[in-house]
Amino acid sequence: MFVDFITLIQSIPIWHLASLFILGILAFIISTISGGGGALILIPATSALIGAPAAPPVINLGTFISRPSRMIMFWHDIDWGLIKYYVPSAVIGTWLAGLLFSKLNAQWIQLLVGVFLVSTIFQYKFGKIDKTFNMPKSGFIPLGFIVAFISTLVGGLGPVLNPFYMNSGLTKEDLIATKTANSFFVGIAQIGSYAFFGVLTAKLWIYGLVLGLGAVLGNYIGKQFLTGMTVKQFRLLLLILMVVSGAYMIYDNINVFF
Repeated sequence: MFVDFITLIQSIPIWHLASLFILGILAFIISTISGGGGALILIPATSALIGAPAAPPVINLGTFISRPSRMIMFWHDIDWGLIKYYVPSAVIGTWLAGLLFSKLNAQWIQLLVGVFLVSTIFQYKFGKIDKTFNMPKSGFIPLGFIVAFISTLVGGLGPVLNPFYMNSGLTKEDLIATKTANSFFVGIAQIGSYAFFGVLTAKLWIYGLVLGLGAVLGNYIGKQFLTGMTVKQFRLLLLILMVVSGAYMIYDNINVFF
């Protein structure tokens, strides 16, 4: 078994592993200082590197490995009251998506999400206001199911949650902390569903581990930048991330109608 594992590692191009490690660092520096989206940032590069079908489980595994470090960094800022609404339904969505992973094409969903993300720059009047509607904590029950379902299929959907967290009253460290905790508990179900339904091969476990180690380092570096930011600067970066992510999703999936 051990010999087979060593042989498998030797069969993987070293530049693949180095690229995934560096991608993890860069994506999670950006993710930490702009409220998430690390997984979404990784989708195009990871898909090009190891293939689109392998990207979602590898990205979700890598981001899952990175989350404990971020949770420890932001532990005192977590809103546990919100988590109890989000996590149970999100776990259900995750397992359903794991079952359907190889059977659905989520392009049209990504396209709609992209339009929503781009619209946030207008909803928040280019960062001049901090809330556009009141988001009750109970609203995170259906939201958790939908977002976890889609992110399990496509590999990342982090920025779509940001407007809802902002409208629930979370601002900076507490937004990142609560979002990370939610993602960690849902990630347990995501990785479990991938493993249970045979999606994660030994090679993908190695890819995910390397990506996750890079992401852990990225979390630490990003935390240093975040400490010196104001709430207004954080909100503006959050909006920029959402718009850029949305524009990419539209560009990447517009062909669904042609």
